[in-house]
Amino acid sequence: MNTLLKLEELGQLLLSILLFSQLDYSWWVFPACLLLPDLSMLGYVINPRVGAALYNFFHHKLLAIVVLILAYWLDSQMLGLSGIILFGHSAMDRALGYGLKFNDNFKHTHLGWIGKKN
Repeated sequence: MNTLLKLEELGQLLLSILLFSQLDYSWWVFPACLLLPDLSMLGYVINPRVGAALYNFFHHKLLAIVVLILAYWLDSQMLGLSGIILFGHSAMDRALGYGLKFNDNFKHTHLGWIGKKN
């Protein structure tokens, strides 16, 4: 089942690449922006609760979908890029086994523990 779910996430990452190809940006913009949602991890400097809240907000696919709908409605390429990056990044993270975070520890995710449990 785990492999099947990772393949589903990989398919969503490929979809984000396809959607990006429909925008009027140079090819290098996608990989250059793909890790930007990880800036949300800076919340962990404050504490795990703030870190998890910020991380989960910027890694939730519903946010990406809302931004994409808004981009379509407003005909905004910049919002479209933002939504595609959020969606693609979240799919990439899930395909690599990184899930949404619980408040207690960065390594405690909805997909289980990352690495060895502390």
